[in-house]
Amino acid sequence: MGTLLYALCMLTAALSAWLLLRSYSRTRYRLLLWGGLCFCGLTLNNALLVVDKAFLPQVNLFTPRLVLALVSMVIMLYGVIWDAE
Repeated sequence: MGTLLYALCMLTAALSAWLLLRSYSRTRYRLLLWGGLCFCGLTLNNALLVVDKAFLPQVNLFTPRLVLALVSMVIMLYGVIWDAE
């Protein structure tokens, strides 16, 4: 049941990334770009979570997941602070 929930979180993040990046391609509002890139990273983070918990339980992917989440949040933070209009 947990794997299904993790997969749904991954799909939700992927859908959010797709919608944000699609909207950015139409409007060229840069904050949408940073949000879309952040959600791309969070999608990869959730994909690593699924792999970590479901397919490779003997391998600890906790640190790579945290680093990926941190990079994603830094991208969003950069966009909010320095590139917002």
